[in-house]
Amino acid sequence: MLIDIPYDRARAVEYARRWALSRNPLFTDFTGRGGNCTNFVSQCILAGAPVMNYTQTYGWYYISEAERAPAWSSVESLYDFLIGIPEFADANGGIGPFAMLARNMRQIEVGDVVQLANSTGDFYHTLIISGFDGGEILVCAHSDDALDRPLSTYNYASLRVLHVMGARINFPTERVFEDLLGGISLPPMPIPSENM
Repeated sequence: MLIDIPYDRARAVEYARRWALSRNPLFTDFTGRGGNCTNFVSQCILAGAPVMNYTQTYGWYYISEAERAPAWSSVESLYDFLIGIPEFADANGGIGPFAMLARNMRQIEVGDVVQLANSTGDFYHTLIISGFDGGEILVCAHSDDALDRPLSTYNYASLRVLHVMGARINFPTERVFEDLLGGISLPPMPIPSENM
């Protein structure tokens, strides 16, 4: 059974600010090889929603440079996974983070994802919202490393904001039933939230 867990926006932003101007050695740096922007934002999302989807081709995961899903480091594939399109059968309804397309400023929060498009409508850059300064959106990014940079300083034709809503994890209800029925163990205790 899949259950929803909250997206920890504070942790996503803390990670973004910590690694915005450097590189986490746990991940390959794709700067100069197509860009590191979506790889970096995926890392930030993982910090706030610590569950990967290991589905081949259509999942969202990183094991190594050679073992990663397209959605981990591709602008369009990350969108497809988070929003959920038919080809990405496990996306949005499966394990891992999920999002909705923000329709207005009231739906935008820190930890959300911004993607920029050129004049032909091709989305080419992924950034993470790290804060607000008045009405100004601040972002962190790689491939033109940025720490709390005003979004208005970027040159783009259009943009979209992916409002990350949470993540889904697989809760092994059948195993819990079998253990309970067999007198083996009680269901695991939920991990307490730091906000409680």
